[in-house]
Amino acid sequence: MKDPLLQGSAAVLPGTSLQKACKLLVLFCAVHLAFTLVYYVSGREMNFFQYFYQQRQNSSKNTKETELESTEVVLPDCPESSPLLVGPLRIEFSISISLDEVMKTNPYVKEGGLYKPKDCKSLQKIALIIPFRKRDEHLKYWLYYLHPILQRQQLDYGVYVINQDGDSTFNRAKLLNIGFVEALKEYDYNCFVFSDVDLIPMDDKNIYKCYSQPRHLSVSMDKFGFGLPYHQYFGGVSALSKEQFQRINGFPNKFWGWGGEDDDIYNRIVSRGMSISRPDAVTGKCKMIRHERDEKNEPNPKRFDLIAHTRQTMNSDGINSLTYKVLKTEKHPLYTKITVDIGPVPS
Repeated sequence: MKDPLLQGSAAVLPGTSLQKACKLLVLFCAVHLAFTLVYYVSGREMNFFQYFYQQRQNSSKNTKETELESTEVVLPDCPESSPLLVGPLRIEFSISISLDEVMKTNPYVKEGGLYKPKDCKSLQKIALIIPFRKRDEHLKYWLYYLHPILQRQQLDYGVYVINQDGDSTFNRAKLLNIGFVEALKEYDYNCFVFSDVDLIPMDDKNIYKCYSQPRHLSVSMDKFGFGLPYHQYFGGVSALSKEQFQRINGFPNKFWGWGGEDDDIYNRIVSRGMSISRPDAVTGKCKMIRHERDEKNEPNPKRFDLIAHTRQTMNSDGINSLTYKVLKTEKHPLYTKITVDIGPVPS
């Protein structure tokens, strides 16, 4: 005879029906959860899983950046005397030159004419400023010869061609002032080399950098029989540190036409208690590209009177009174060209 208690339990808890009901409930919950997850994943709001995925990606990125920083090589300072220098150079202006050729032979020069040594940290940051108008053929030779020289000298440098717009009288010194101001907007240069576009050094040991005193680099030009025309001459190529340049209030802005501004600069340097530094006559040899004097660059009839009053005018005529307008800035592969309106010639 069966136990009545067991019979009652079987009647109240039919096992087969209850198991089916539980399975259906679990299946319903699973389907609901799946639809909910799909909704959030496909939605625009970040869900729980997306949050942790992004955190994982950020962590991986930060780890890689940390590894790169920890493996970054600190370059040693470049030596005072570069081991790459070769000394006297053969300079020829009869050869045919294209800018494409110059680009191919200077693959490490960046857009805008910028370069840094790869193996060491240059001791100075140098802006080379070229006053310019309608001298494209001369510029090709300058770029062809100077870029390799400057790289062998292990310089951190940029080349800036300051192009005077229009056909009014040329003003070399004012263009040099503009070059100083504009170059500093791009990089923290601490040395400025001011070079005429038609002068090429004949020895790469004539270092285009700044010294404790303003430096005259083109001291031995073929135009003058490889000597100075007179002791006060400061023309052609010169180098001044940022502090030296600011100390003399830059160059004069009032010298329109050829001549006089170099002597004014010399007077400014001397009046501030500085002296001119020069390489020896052999190292300082330079070769000039022969050419006719440019139109609108006739001798300045006022130059002698202006030179006589340098000490009275230098505090008010210079970078503190400089006015101009930049019309165009072009980043070429080998140089930066800045075309400027320097204003009308005073009557």
